[in-house]
Amino acid sequence: MSFWQFGRGLFERRKDELDEEIQAHLRMDVAARMERGQPRAEAEREARREFGNMGLVRDVTHRQWRWTRLEGFTRDLAYAVRVLRRSPGFSIAVVLILAVGIGSACAMFTVVDRVLLRSLPYPHSEELIQVLEMGKRGERVYAPYLDIEQWRKRSHALAQIAFYESFSESDVAFLEGSSVTSHVSVAGVSGNLFETLGVHPALGRGFDEDRATNAVDPHDVHSLMLSDAAWRTTYNADPAIVGKAVRISGEELTVIGVMPPGFNYPYSGQLAVVWKPVILGPKDATREHKTMRYYETIARLPHGASLAQAEAELKAIQVDVAKAYPEAVDGQDATGIHLRRYVDSLVDGKVRKALIALFGASGLLWLIACVNVTSLMLARATSRKREIAVRGALGASRWQIVRQLLIEGGLLSGCGSVLGLGLAVAMLKLFERRLTMQFSIHERLTPNLPVLGGLFALTMLSALLISAWPAIGAARAKIEPALRQGAPLQGGGRAQHRTRALLVITEIALSLTLLVGCGLLLRTIYALKHVPLGFHTEHVIVADMTIPAYKFTGRNMTTELYQPLVDRVNHLPGVEAASLMSEVPMGSANPLMFTFGGGKSADDIRRSTIEAQFRVVGPEMQQVLGFRMLRGRFFNEQDTATSQAVLLVNRAFAKVYFGDDRDPSKMLGEQLISLGSNRRTQVVGVFEDERQISAAELPKPEIEICLPQITPQTGFYRVAEGVAMDLAVRTKRSPETILPELREAMRKASPDLAESKFTTMDQIVEDSFGNQQLAAELLEIFAGSALLLCVAGIYGLLAYLVVQRTREMGLRIALGAQRWDVMGLVLRQAAWMLAAGLGIGLGLAYVASRGLGTFLYEVKPNDPWTLGAVTLLLLMSGLAAAYWPARRAARVDPMEALRTE
Repeated sequence: MSFWQFGRGLFERRKDELDEEIQAHLRMDVAARMERGQPRAEAEREARREFGNMGLVRDVTHRQWRWTRLEGFTRDLAYAVRVLRRSPGFSIAVVLILAVGIGSACAMFTVVDRVLLRSLPYPHSEELIQVLEMGKRGERVYAPYLDIEQWRKRSHALAQIAFYESFSESDVAFLEGSSVTSHVSVAGVSGNLFETLGVHPALGRGFDEDRATNAVDPHDVHSLMLSDAAWRTTYNADPAIVGKAVRISGEELTVIGVMPPGFNYPYSGQLAVVWKPVILGPKDATREHKTMRYYETIARLPHGASLAQAEAELKAIQVDVAKAYPEAVDGQDATGIHLRRYVDSLVDGKVRKALIALFGASGLLWLIACVNVTSLMLARATSRKREIAVRGALGASRWQIVRQLLIEGGLLSGCGSVLGLGLAVAMLKLFERRLTMQFSIHERLTPNLPVLGGLFALTMLSALLISAWPAIGAARAKIEPALRQGAPLQGGGRAQHRTRALLVITEIALSLTLLVGCGLLLRTIYALKHVPLGFHTEHVIVADMTIPAYKFTGRNMTTELYQPLVDRVNHLPGVEAASLMSEVPMGSANPLMFTFGGGKSADDIRRSTIEAQFRVVGPEMQQVLGFRMLRGRFFNEQDTATSQAVLLVNRAFAKVYFGDDRDPSKMLGEQLISLGSNRRTQVVGVFEDERQISAAELPKPEIEICLPQITPQTGFYRVAEGVAMDLAVRTKRSPETILPELREAMRKASPDLAESKFTTMDQIVEDSFGNQQLAAELLEIFAGSALLLCVAGIYGLLAYLVVQRTREMGLRIALGAQRWDVMGLVLRQAAWMLAAGLGIGLGLAYVASRGLGTFLYEVKPNDPWTLGAVTLLLLMSGLAAAYWPARRAARVDPMEALRTE
């Protein structure tokens, strides 16, 4: 038995019980009268007369029961289902329109919930803040230990200050289990980090803190803490793991604790995290930028304390801190302090604006859908005037009529939400890769409890928007005129026609706003795809490798791993060239940054502030990517570990290093950095600028070092070669056919490389479009849906008006009007609605497009070509939608129209 049948049976049983109780009362009264000597017929007649109107008693009694409202709601719901089943075309159209609007809003709210509204796994996370130093080159999230020590000693406005190794210091390591080796992210932390975050281990203990320094107690130097994810994936959630020795990248450490499920810090990254202690050393006792080590900070405000008060105190302290730098130029980067909530640091400002803009676009589509359905509901209410009038004549109150129509709207909205939820899941699945990449989401994008709560609220709001106006209008309509009408569809009045026209104008205006945003982004993508990148992308496959550097300790990775791998790949059929690079242009991670220093002259001081992208490159890379040399030569086979150390710079570096008035060729022969003792590098070539981060970002100064010249004795050997390396392969074959052979070649070089991630340079460039590409694709869907809804709204209104004015059209034709005149009558009505909607829409689009400024590239927000093209598209679409009702009006048969009336 269904719930519906159960509820209906329950109400019927209650009615039967009431009837039985009334009959029992009558029988008792009749029996009492007969005992007093009255005949049976007279006793029954007197009992019924004294009892009164049984129907009225039954109704009054029934109203006192607690189930009456639920019974009335169930009765109205059953009636709404019957009404909607009688008009399946209307019901399906409304449900589909609402599903599109609600589904898009639900999908984007899921992303917003994951990125902007996520709850952090720390108690009172609103008290956690980041401390950023500020200077002439802007903010920096890292600081030397000596600065942190001063904040900790002198600050009274912060309850605790902890620190951890900055991201560039963190490493991807290999955590070895009994049967599996896992890639993990290693974070070095201070002894009080977990206490500052307010989280305690689920197993074992945390690091013991040296109260004098906030660093880790010396007896925990060789300790390790595991995240719940690392514990489960690598050690199968072994409850006896605490106290056991494990190996991480070849180093033996003792596990002292396991953090609870859901805990993660730093709050980013796809890999499981393990934590090692920060061991203070000589690099922490200096502020010399060449040697000092940097940390990121996390602090906790006392309960109820003010962020502004803490910032003011630290700013006062920072004045003395900046003076303590031995080099004035370094102190200029630490003259100020800025505090921000930790939760705000997790989302970049551009990402936040991008997400809010996309969420606003989805909300706009939902509003267009609601306006469209409201127009349909108004038309349907007009066609049901007689039905509603009959209900009123039979005693239904205005509230009962409004309630009935609200329930119908709620039923349609509920069905639309169910279908919209399916569309939202499909949309999230379709865009999952781009969404997770652009917004750094490392969990499945499926609607959770907060999203379902938001969906329920949106369902209720949609039901109210689409049915309140038609319901109130229907309830306030007079009964007698509706009952006197000769045809159910007749009438509607100028006021209602104007109301529906106003709704269509609103649709046109909102649709134009979405279309303008879509057009601007499409022009941006077109401009990005035609930006000169400085290198060739076609037929290039890239392998993103995670290098097991610990297995090559004391050995030269260049000669024992990299060169044999390149030679093996070069011998594969169809491979034209293969080479290695620490990070290919537009790769997933930014290249290492290199800062110059040394010297007291004005030029030396100026050059010490220059930051350059730093890459290690194989000699064959020019053949793979095909970039152009401006001056000098590229690396070749003669550049070895024993030959003259050489390097290359790009045009941007030459321009910044020497100034605008110097020729790039003047860089040739310059000595910039050292690869080791007595190994000064010499510039042998200047290459054309290339886009390093994305197509939208201008080239930055760049230095390239020859891979064979990097040896274990080179100062930055571990940083350059021991973290990651990309293999780039130019091939004539398709990726699908050559990937298995590439994986096998990499497995033979080192089994750990077999799991490397492969992609193409074309895909890397497309991914670099980032927010613009994602926003353009989503807005294509939103704007396309809005255009269809707008066209459907225009068509529906005009088709309805033609039906309503059939007699008038027939009479005009009978009196001699030409069919073109009748068509013009309909088209003129469409034209003024389009003109009004486009005029309002252009104003809205002009304002809304300002919010797309962060997305646009070489396109102005008020670009006249885009505004004109989109306006023309919507105008032509609207006129095309109006043509068919106009044609139908022109074909009205006067005799049929007049006979129908």
